[in-house]
Amino acid sequence: MPQKIETGAILIKEGAALPKAVRLESEPYVAGWRVAKNLDGYELGLKIHQAGSTFLCHAGKVKAITFGIDEEELTRRAVKRILAKVEPGKFNCLEITRVANQWFLGVPYASVSAGSRHIQESVFLFETKELPRRDRVLLAAA
Repeated sequence: MPQKIETGAILIKEGAALPKAVRLESEPYVAGWRVAKNLDGYELGLKIHQAGSTFLCHAGKVKAITFGIDEEELTRRAVKRILAKVEPGKFNCLEITRVANQWFLGVPYASVSAGSRHIQESVFLFETKELPRRDRVLLAAA
């Protein structure tokens, strides 16, 4: 059974290219995503930086709320909703920034907030091959 998700947890997309020097333990959490064990975003960022890669943080947070009974299942469903809201292909990690399990009128609910992160070799958010040919020429001339 996967560990309980708490604030600071990092989910990593299955098949994400990690630097070879970065070794981490993880376990499946939801379809296509794994949760890093015993590691938060800060510690993972340090490991990635020491390996010569970049751990980008995308602007903005995404939030989801789910209602139900089982606390862990509520959190899992909220994480699934967050993953469905964010643009696929633009990130390979998700950092949980807030998990709150509360009650409203006697009904339990979970509120989860997260920010998308991305592990890559370059310090630039995009690669030059994604630019139109004209912009690549201008960038090379600079």
